[in-house]
Amino acid sequence: MSNVNTQFKKSNLSVNKLEKSLGNRIGLGLLYLVLIVVAVFQIYPLVWLFFFSLKTNTEVFGASPFALPTDPQWGNYAKAWVDGGVGSYFFNSVWITVTSVILTVLLASFVTFAITRMEWKLNKLALGLFMVGLMIPIHSTLIPLFDFFLKVNLVDNPLSIILTYTAFNLPLTIMILLGFYYTLPREVEEAAVMDGCSIHRIFFQITLPMTTPVISTTAIINMIYNWNEFVFVNTFISSDKYKTLTVGIQNFIGQYLTDWGAIGATLMISIIPVLIAFFILSNRIVEGIAAGSVKG
Repeated sequence: MSNVNTQFKKSNLSVNKLEKSLGNRIGLGLLYLVLIVVAVFQIYPLVWLFFFSLKTNTEVFGASPFALPTDPQWGNYAKAWVDGGVGSYFFNSVWITVTSVILTVLLASFVTFAITRMEWKLNKLALGLFMVGLMIPIHSTLIPLFDFFLKVNLVDNPLSIILTYTAFNLPLTIMILLGFYYTLPREVEEAAVMDGCSIHRIFFQITLPMTTPVISTTAIINMIYNWNEFVFVNTFISSDKYKTLTVGIQNFIGQYLTDWGAIGATLMISIIPVLIAFFILSNRIVEGIAAGSVKG
């Protein structure tokens, strides 16, 4: 009798395991299905834009918007790069973005190091002032900033854009860095002090290298914002030689004619660097956010 009960229990356990296994597989399959649908909705606009960039104006307005180009116009990219001056705009976007990101991350690291590692009376007040910057609407500062840059002869000067990007990105960058700095062990820095290491060497040779994951996170966030920003460049810059990609696209829009294929090619050119940077640094972004989210 006991053997029968034992076999019955084993059979019930095996049935339960099969049911759980089947349920897990169904749940996992549904999860993958949802993720695939989400991925399609996210990737399709990029694919559509790529095909759009290979069309003529006749195909854009005459055929279905979902139709493939009958005769791919690869010359749209050459037209955009050479005739439309996208090469110059692209270079401006690159060097302005890179300069702003380096300046923002470096200054934010200075501030965060001073707040978390140094004892001084106005420590909390300084942090509070930087955090107030998160509550200031960006567009409400356009007129005051334009008036200020006009008085100091920085209108139509790339320096006005770099300073603006740096100032507005500092609060968020500092906030992200703070969470990571609080997790860093102080023992390494204390040992360096015992060995006679100066505060500057501690920062540049010990602390800064240890913050590489979160620096990558803040760098990609700042890069995406700076690369896609339009309002400040459109307000402070008037010369074509200083315009970035987001503003330079307007040159393709004429009073009587718009070359939509060239506009699509310009948009594709502007998207590719951001995608490449994100794919390269995506793991670093996750590491930086995860490392800074838990204190211990």
